[in-house]
Amino acid sequence: MKKLFWGGIHPKGNKSLSRGTGLTPVPAPKEVVLPMFQHIGAACTPTVKVGDTVKLGQLIGDGKGLCAPVHASVSGKVIAIENRPHTSGREILSVVIANDGLDTPDGSLTPYADFRKLTPEEIFHRIHAAGIVGMGGAAFPTDVKAFSALDKVDYVIINACECEPYITADDTLLCTWPQEVLTGVEILKFALSPTHAVIAIEDNKPEAIAAMQSVCKGSEVEVRVLPTRYPQGAEKQLVCAVTGRQVPPGKLPAAAGCAVFNAATAYAVYQAVMEGKPLTQRILTVTGDGAKAPKNMLVRLGTTFLETIEAAGGMKDTTCKVLSGGPMMGVAQGNLQAPVLKATNTILCLTEANTPAENPVCIRCGKCLTTCPMHLQPLYMYRAVNSGNLEELNRLNLMDCMECGCCSFGCPGKLPLVATFRKGKQMVKEAKKV
Repeated sequence: MKKLFWGGIHPKGNKSLSRGTGLTPVPAPKEVVLPMFQHIGAACTPTVKVGDTVKLGQLIGDGKGLCAPVHASVSGKVIAIENRPHTSGREILSVVIANDGLDTPDGSLTPYADFRKLTPEEIFHRIHAAGIVGMGGAAFPTDVKAFSALDKVDYVIINACECEPYITADDTLLCTWPQEVLTGVEILKFALSPTHAVIAIEDNKPEAIAAMQSVCKGSEVEVRVLPTRYPQGAEKQLVCAVTGRQVPPGKLPAAAGCAVFNAATAYAVYQAVMEGKPLTQRILTVTGDGAKAPKNMLVRLGTTFLETIEAAGGMKDTTCKVLSGGPMMGVAQGNLQAPVLKATNTILCLTEANTPAENPVCIRCGKCLTTCPMHLQPLYMYRAVNSGNLEELNRLNLMDCMECGCCSFGCPGKLPLVATFRKGKQMVKEAKKV
């Protein structure tokens, strides 16, 4: 098999659990909990108060700088503005709305039939006004990414790799709304004027590939089929796989002439520009050996994990862990009252706990060096964190670690590498504050 980027692994996919189950719309819950922090950057400030009546799609939170607005995912009454559980494990200021069941639309974001009559700045403004972020997990505000790439890129790459095990949300999206995704890509291509526009899909998604190839015939958008390899969906690895270019350390894909957007983000761009809809719902996968009926679901933002799992048939009694995200980079949830966010692509129910080794020992096999897709040296980073050597951590470029888990996955000594690197990053950040 052709190796398109350095390192990486081939974990068992387990996508058959939810693939081919179609798309199940989940009825809106009786109340939604919408955190003011669903993106990278500054948290939003509520623009409503307790007792206000709000409409579906109405702006309820906004801020300055690097920020993405938050919108009501139902119509109804604001019953609380308070700290509530969040997928990060913290409690975050959230707007709680009691659903009136009417879905009365706000209509402040108007549809625009011909996006080619808009300027790039007007398109970016619409993307911002819709609260769109990277929906593959990063949650970086899309308008900021797009604006920063203006006049700097010759490739727009749509990330439909979905390389992490279990997840089939983007796969389902491409099979369900291929034309809408293509239109979203064309909007981004029109705004950024690249030479190439590529939809990258791994070869373990034959139905999605066929659907996109069908709608892309005659367009200027290429469907590029890539061999399956984790973590190909990471931006820097995807840029290398598609273009052969390397993103310099500490830089973004724009430095290599590329802008990368998730497939679900492209669909959200279509909805914002062509339908005048802000981001209030998303497709996600409820799956895992602990899920009674794994499936792909269209869920309102603010629906709790518990309600979403129950809508998918519930959990088995043997479930011991629930993750937000996939098994490699997902975050374990201690409270299932945490709500579905803009970047929640998976709720993974596991029946086997990954108990840490009692005495993890490095056996000097070198596997972590050969699997790290960022060309880092995990073993030496691990030692530097444990010894508190900040100078060495900076020399080893610890902050370039994307926490993909390839090193931990293949470590026969069962070293807690990723958990240690997260601790090390926090040490580096705190040292910079001093």
